[in-house]
Amino acid sequence: MTASKTTVLFQGDSITDGARSRDEDQNHILGHSYAYMISAKLSYELAERKPHFINRGISGNRVSDLYARWNEDAISLKPDLISLLIGVNDVWRTISGEASGVTDRFERAYRHLLEETREVLPETGLVLCEPFILKTGATAGRWEEWVERVGSYQAIVRKLASEFGTVFVPLQGAFDAACNRAEASYWIWDGVHPTAAGHELIAREWLSVVQNSPVAIR
Repeated sequence: MTASKTTVLFQGDSITDGARSRDEDQNHILGHSYAYMISAKLSYELAERKPHFINRGISGNRVSDLYARWNEDAISLKPDLISLLIGVNDVWRTISGEASGVTDRFERAYRHLLEETREVLPETGLVLCEPFILKTGATAGRWEEWVERVGSYQAIVRKLASEFGTVFVPLQGAFDAACNRAEASYWIWDGVHPTAAGHELIAREWLSVVQNSPVAIR
């Protein structure tokens, strides 16, 4: 990626969304998630090359929701790099017994999304981020169910990353280790949504992996 303007797209649910604006307000267009933190650091460091960062995370999305809007919110943007963090809503709706979670479409929808991206944007780099949880708030009451379901999704994302030759960013281990420094709610206030400290953790892990990979933003 040596072009003067590299376009990086962040995709996912509320964790990525970060209450971003839906207009062109440069103060809020990237939200306040890890996507903003990564964008801020790299925009400063690579100012001469003017990298372009886009956030299209939408709160409440499952991977099937991503696939449904993939043409408009990914393919049409022709990004050089796409970063994906998704899965917690697929788990939440299944555990909550919601109608939208009756059929587990996580792997099949994720696979469709990757297949289509590889077909239409073969030169676009892909970064798959590991979904994560901690035992506090919403997850504490049915913790074993959350661990089992999220664990299966973590394995799926790792498998797909290997199968499609993408970069994989592990996050669960980093959050587990962080709990040796402060309690779980310090990092993920409700067990699912990171605090400012949690988003900084994601940003650091992402930068550590991606910037030392073949799809590094230069």
